Amino acid sequence: MAERLTLLTGWAASPAALEPLRAALHARVPYLEVRLEPLPALARPGDWLEALDARLPRDGWLGGWSLGGMLAAQLAARRGAACRGLIGLCSNVCFRARAGWPQAMPADVFDAFRQACRLDAEQTLKRFTLLVAQGGGDARSLARQLQLTQPILAPAVLDAGLQLLAELDGRAALETYPGPQLHLFAGRDALVPAAAAQALLDWLPDVEVQCFAAASHGLPLEQPEELAGAILAFMREGDHG
Repeated sequence: MAERLTLLTGWAASPAALEPLRAALHARVPYLEVRLEPLPALARPGDWLEALDARLPRDGWLGGWSLGGMLAAQLAARRGAACRGLIGLCSNVCFRARAGWPQAMPADVFDAFRQACRLDAEQTLKRFTLLVAQGGGDARSLARQLQLTQPILAPAVLDAGLQLLAELDGRAALETYPGPQLHLFAGRDALVPAAAAQALLDWLPDVEVQCFAAASHGLPLEQPEELAGAILAFMREGDHG
């Protein structure tokens, strides 16, 4: 097994949101270095991938949660064989629905959310944590956890992240990346439709896809032990496959 797994956090979330998952991974495999990384705090969305490529280690496994997973896919495709494997956590191929990928957030819903964030970021971020937690076993506690660890970001940085969520299309990256892929979804996700899991598997039958039926978009916080088991099993398969 490779010694390092680098995980990118999601939009408007700090690496602390992935800490329960890191703890679960470390408890099972103490020698595995799990590196949690924030997204770039840059106002130009076109600079984000370059910043990540310059900052993140080039060896080991690469993954991310939501927007972090979408960016990890782009980076994995760029690095090719230098990336041992790709892991997406509640990360859709396209976050905003479009022709050819309707299993995503409806465009009008996304556009209204982005406009609301521009008008009142504080209230929109609070609403966002509720959406992340929606469908979870204890949604209120989950939302509170997210609110307590939410980073303070400039409005331009928040909007740059939303622009990436609107524009990124991971189909070319996932299709060209030569390494193993694991994509984990949540059955009660209010931000990424559960149907995206089957759509991805239908489109790329060779990748591994798993859906945690009774989980929200906050899957890494909500079911870290189960998630850790799935990730480590995938990494072991990748090492021997």
